[in-house]
Amino acid sequence: MTSTTPARARTAPATDRRGILLVFVGLMTAMLLSALDQTIFSTALPTIVGDLDGVDHMLWVTTAYILAATITMPVYGKVGDLIGRKPLFMIAIGLFMLGSVVGAMSTGMTELIVGRAIQGLGGGGLMILSQAVIADIVPARERGKYMGLMGGVFALASVIGPLLGGWFTESIGWQWCMWINIPLGLVAMASVAIFLQPTPRDRAKPRLDIAGMVLIAIASASLVLLTSWGGGTYEWTSPMILGLIALTVVAGAAFVAVELRAAEPIMPMTLFKERNFTLTTAAGLLTGIAMFGTLAYMPTYLQMVAQVDATTAGLLMIPMMGAMLPTSIIVGRAVSRTGRYKVYPLVGAAVIAVGMFLLSTMSYTQPVWVTCVYLAVFGMGLGFAMQTLVLIVQNTFPLTMVGTATAANNYFRQIGASLGAAVVGSIFTNNLIALLTERAPGGASGLGGANSLTPEAVQQLPQQAQDVIVSSYNDALTPVFLYIVPLALLALVLLAFVKEVPLRTTLERDAAEPGLDADGAMPLVADAVGRDAAGAEDRDRREPSLV
Repeated sequence: MTSTTPARARTAPATDRRGILLVFVGLMTAMLLSALDQTIFSTALPTIVGDLDGVDHMLWVTTAYILAATITMPVYGKVGDLIGRKPLFMIAIGLFMLGSVVGAMSTGMTELIVGRAIQGLGGGGLMILSQAVIADIVPARERGKYMGLMGGVFALASVIGPLLGGWFTESIGWQWCMWINIPLGLVAMASVAIFLQPTPRDRAKPRLDIAGMVLIAIASASLVLLTSWGGGTYEWTSPMILGLIALTVVAGAAFVAVELRAAEPIMPMTLFKERNFTLTTAAGLLTGIAMFGTLAYMPTYLQMVAQVDATTAGLLMIPMMGAMLPTSIIVGRAVSRTGRYKVYPLVGAAVIAVGMFLLSTMSYTQPVWVTCVYLAVFGMGLGFAMQTLVLIVQNTFPLTMVGTATAANNYFRQIGASLGAAVVGSIFTNNLIALLTERAPGGASGLGGANSLTPEAVQQLPQQAQDVIVSSYNDALTPVFLYIVPLALLALVLLAFVKEVPLRTTLERDAAEPGLDADGAMPLVADAVGRDAAGAEDRDRREPSLV
């Protein structure tokens, strides 16, 4: 039942605790579906690209997904604010499952990359809509513990993904890295269909920012292409790279100009007037570079350098999850209990910098347990920072803008992920080919061709050839981690200027935002009940938490 009080006094629909739990189960399933797919290929990738004879296109298996997800995030965020989140959730899951089928049936690198791109078109919506829905139904003061669990999903996926990828590769085939998404997708779709009940709407037909959507897609794609191709496929001074740089700048400038005039901008420029949004978004971008640059290639490193099988490589990622998961949950509960949050992303950025430095010191002769300790340090830093940054953004804006603001913040973090995967992959691949050419007798072709190197093939080579490959993999990747350390330190400096605004304890909606009314799309599982701050806090003291 919707409130009939004046627009400015209306509150978002409140949900009882059982209702929140039911919705949250669906959100966690959807987030797991997306997060798992970003990590499951890491251990399977060396075998996949070897089977498909495409080591030189290896980075695109990861980058295609991230780029597609990045482009669609602002679209899902804004359209969700305008028309509601449930139909978009169903579309996102459907696209994700379609991409999984295309990828599983691929017989070459082109089909696989296309399938991953289609997956990304859906995956971007799964992440954004999950975070926006929890903001719809849980006040910011209580939200920390839920956001902490959501961060835990990424931690869990960072280990389960590589582990499953390794097991599939060694048993029933790497194609099951895609097929597994079908039953998971069906579960997520059923959860959304049952638990998310949209509020009736009286809004006129929304005006979509088509020009903004096209321009942001062009700018994002050209940026990732130039970082992927620059210095490798094409020289930095080549017409192709210079053209991509120009296209990125022109499309970006045109996008800003369009957004300043659009009736319903996909990414309102007014977001950047808020200091906390700008600072946390920049820090999220830098964190994305570190996180995805590491996750994309660390399992491959473990297989080739530590010479373990794919399943073992997945198990060796457990220390990262073992640190990130409890840290994320503990930090979330601490934020909900105290209302204080600024210190946590500061600590996280510092710990991430330490973790990246430690990873840059790895040697192919060091014990594997030392590498695991380094990964645990890195995971702890991510647990301190990731979900707290999203909470700060959501607390900065009214609920009528929460989807748009969350999407914009995640967009830039995903730009960091795209840059991280592309830059780390490009530098790593170029370094690897150069080192193999320099160290191997007869160059890389003397080892059977760099494109066909898999962990199993390497183990069949003479010991001298194995030593060349192992040392080359180590020396190609570890310097890249050192390059990321200054980025983490820059994030630390930016976060020092965040203003700690008290977390809201109600779900008040501001109807004064242009083009937005007070009846935004809200998943309902209970009656709409207005609450004031004192009443919310009093109920929190009387009722036990679900998490």
